[in-house]
Amino acid sequence: MAEIYGGHLVAKYLKEVEKVGTVFALSGGHIQQILDGFTEYGIRAIDVRHEQAAAMMAHAWSIYTGEPGVCLVTAGPGFTNALTGVVNAYLDKAPLVVLCGRSPLRDDLKGALQEMNQVDMVKPVVKWYGTCYDAKRIPEYLAMAFRYAVEGRPGPVFLEIPPDILNVKAPEEIASALARGRQKFTVRTDDESLKQAANLINSAKKPFFIGGSGVGFSSCDDDLQAFIEKTGIPFLLINNGRGVLPDNHALSVMDVGFTGMMLGLSQADVIMAAGIRFNWALQFGALFPNAKVVRIDIDPNEIDRNRASDVGLQGDVASVLDQILPYVEKRDHSGWLTDLRKASYAFIDSELKQREEPSDPIHPIRLVAQIQKVVGDDALYVVDGGDTSYFGFVGLHSKQRAGVLVPTSGLFGCLGTGIPYGIAAKLARPDRKVVVLNGDGSFGFNAMEFDTAIRHNIPFVCVINNDCAWGMIKHGQEMTLGHGRLQCSELGLRHYEKVVEGLGGHGEFVSKDEEIIPALERAMASNKPACVNVLTDPTVTSPATVMFEQALKME
Repeated sequence: MAEIYGGHLVAKYLKEVEKVGTVFALSGGHIQQILDGFTEYGIRAIDVRHEQAAAMMAHAWSIYTGEPGVCLVTAGPGFTNALTGVVNAYLDKAPLVVLCGRSPLRDDLKGALQEMNQVDMVKPVVKWYGTCYDAKRIPEYLAMAFRYAVEGRPGPVFLEIPPDILNVKAPEEIASALARGRQKFTVRTDDESLKQAANLINSAKKPFFIGGSGVGFSSCDDDLQAFIEKTGIPFLLINNGRGVLPDNHALSVMDVGFTGMMLGLSQADVIMAAGIRFNWALQFGALFPNAKVVRIDIDPNEIDRNRASDVGLQGDVASVLDQILPYVEKRDHSGWLTDLRKASYAFIDSELKQREEPSDPIHPIRLVAQIQKVVGDDALYVVDGGDTSYFGFVGLHSKQRAGVLVPTSGLFGCLGTGIPYGIAAKLARPDRKVVVLNGDGSFGFNAMEFDTAIRHNIPFVCVINNDCAWGMIKHGQEMTLGHGRLQCSELGLRHYEKVVEGLGGHGEFVSKDEEIIPALERAMASNKPACVNVLTDPTVTSPATVMFEQALKME
């Protein structure tokens, strides 16, 4: 009976049972045997420069592939560095498998290097956690980790394996003992609730459908298309659900973006909300006090959270839409859609003009429009920043699933996600152009991951909307405190493109409108990790900043 090290058993199980081909990692002595196992079993390790980036890349991998992302980090500071990415995945409800080293079991309570209680620190922000104490049980623990990550509402899981488990041998064949694969279970909604929901939808004069990450993590593409096109409901998909139906679908209001969402929700008489939380971005449900609400969520605790639903449909979005389709009637809501678009365009008329007109200094929405013109709607876009998130959300459009991701608009509001997400996007879907739109502040969090991209030959383009400040904070201070009381919000002009050039990538600096398109074209043609650093108008404030400041003042 052949035996292999526990670390090799981890790799063998990942590759042969879970079919994992890529893991995001940063090296460390406690996890050396797992890393060697990657060499033995042909798993590609994308080694990053900071562990939070490993967790963020694995998180993004789950969005772009539909499979759990895997990251591997070492004990102590490796673990604590990764926590930001783990919390981000937890609040985003993304299936992330975090494998972690720890100090040796034999040295517990002796003061071993990097000895700390990792499990109690991570407990509140994962769906499941465990410590493996027996090399022969490594496959069992890994199977549990993957199962918990994806079952029900997905989320991150955490498994630590001590080096004195990784460095002992176990029978090789146990790696495949649990190879039956993950099971898929579906909750069936009762027929009476389906009929009640359908009656509301069928009788609505101004229905509106909004879908979030639960749409993205459900394989509901065909079911959603059939439902939307049969009912004729105007819709908007946000968060990780964006792109399940393309932005340019005839019934999508993504052409009027944030304004279309706010007006659609506030004016609708029936709202169907699928896989989305009524959080701060939706004013906790207060935005639509008079509308009837039909809510779909895999988590029953969400059905009446913050805003009671008139009808709650528990289950996976695909399953529920498939079940309700026979009950809904064919409808034409083109008149309501036309009115909604007309009202929205009136609100954003000046913004639409700013997209088309050159300005000095460059307006951020003009920069976004020029990016869209060069790169097109068949690319993958990631947006990272404060004010930058608004301009990217409304100005970028894609036909691709998860084609425009704005991770900073999630519950955690986590800056620094852009570059790691962009790298993961290119790895997961190498046939697509990938563009990251970064604020200059958020760029700094994970700028050294350009080194990761360069070492692993992962070409993408990062465009910096550089207003020389933490723009959302600066403008918030101006609104609440006055122009003379700015504190910790100004950054100044920095040539970030030279940092990327110094690492071996392609760099461009842009300060004039006519320079934008040529610089973007050169960056795309370089086939290198590239940074286009664009100096933009520092006085521009996004509507998102105004809304955020108003929300902070509410009592």
